[in-house]
Amino acid sequence: MQRDYWPTTEWRTREPAALGLDTEKFSELNHLIKTQYSNLNGIVVVHKGYIAFEKYENSFIASDTHHVASVTKSVTSALIGIAIDKGFIKSVDEKILDFFPEYVSDASDIQKRAVTIRQLLTMTAPFPFTWKPGGGVREPLDRLRRQKNWTQYTLDLLGQKGRMGEFQYCTAGAHLLSVILTRTTGKSAREFANEQLFGPIGMKIIADRQMKSFGLEDVFGKNLKGWIHDPNGNSTGGWGLCLTLRDMARFGFLYLNDGIWEDKQIVSKTWHDESIAMNANKYGYLWWLQEEDGYFAYMAMGDGGNAIVCIPAKDLIVTIASKIVSKPRDIWPLIKNCIIPSVIIR
Repeated sequence: MQRDYWPTTEWRTREPAALGLDTEKFSELNHLIKTQYSNLNGIVVVHKGYIAFEKYENSFIASDTHHVASVTKSVTSALIGIAIDKGFIKSVDEKILDFFPEYVSDASDIQKRAVTIRQLLTMTAPFPFTWKPGGGVREPLDRLRRQKNWTQYTLDLLGQKGRMGEFQYCTAGAHLLSVILTRTTGKSAREFANEQLFGPIGMKIIADRQMKSFGLEDVFGKNLKGWIHDPNGNSTGGWGLCLTLRDMARFGFLYLNDGIWEDKQIVSKTWHDESIAMNANKYGYLWWLQEEDGYFAYMAMGDGGNAIVCIPAKDLIVTIASKIVSKPRDIWPLIKNCIIPSVIIR
């Protein structure tokens, strides 16, 4: 897709009407944010490569970073794709245990020994819980953060009771992907991202931050900064990344442009297409997928309503940062009813 500029240094803004957007829909959006989405800290809408709408609540400003929760997973997915493109990892069909030769599994544990990178990416690896949006048995992440070795703990869980090939959302499984990145590239996911992803597209470089403790506030709460890591120095693969809304939009813009930034292919077209290919689970390589009313969307989604939503047919990106609350309001109706219909001229 041809662009008249790239927001590597800074985003350009335009009035919604100048981009062919319905301004009444943005008035409605403003009203809903004020009245129904009190935990929403900020939202950015990008159309045709320009910021058309940007709003911050709860005393946040544009330069603030936000813990984007499971949006982190889609970034981890991109890094795995880059690592494969550069030859650090052979393919998504490599067996997980091949990266952990020190781990001794029971000879009878056929499932565990058969799990591949692809199954961690698509959430079809067998784990002993069946969490899905809206309910189910949730994985014990609080127990995970209290372990001295998160990798050992997650590998022990892998293959237990779950069924190979069934969709079973697992944040700890995404963390294994980060560990694999470090074992194959020699760099943490944070370092690899700074070099191969964040830096090239103008996202803020994330500095190293040594974790002094792994309490709830350090791992999930107000003390979380930058990109946290486990006790062994592995960046968290499934959550723990902090980004500005504008940098979230940069990542979405990269994917909206088939992995290209300016004249460079940051994420290969093959990986991009495989990552967002629709399937029965409506889940790609750590991307949520949506088809509705004749359009297709792929979404990096995090707890509380954190999101990067890409709608290629509308040349549209929506990024949302939210406070994580126990019962957040679904942000999809906000996008479906206010933002998507605002696009009058493609």
